Amino acid sequence: VQLQASGGGLVQAGGSLRLSCAASGRRLYDYALGWFRQAPGKEREFVAAIDWSGRSTSYQGAIQGRFTISRDNTKNTVFLQMNGLKPEDTAVYYCVARYGNSWSHHESDFSLWGQGTLVTVSS
Repeated sequence: VQLQASGGGLVQAGGSLRLSCAASGRRLYDYALGWFRQAPGKEREFVAAIDWSGRSTSYQGAIQGRFTISRDNTKNTVFLQMNGLKPEDTAVYYCVARYGNSWSHHESDFSLWGQGTLVTVSS
């Protein structure tokens, strides 16, 4: 299974971006999906996760209310809609997947990782 993230780019503070992550190789209907990010000089951190059904989601506190994670199991894709972007959101964003019904906040729980897409927010 491969995860391919896209949608990153340069945006001004206050702007929006929508990240997508498409899976190839098998269906992900029985995987929880998520996003992590790593800012320059910082450790990688949890951003958001969604369970296999799409009905249960979890977010990091700093992005609550600004970002929305969703999935389309018919297209084998997970999305991260990012609104109200701030310079501190600048990072490489990674999509992740873990087999099982429930989401997690822990890197070690996710066995599948995409290659990352860079988001840069200018002030």
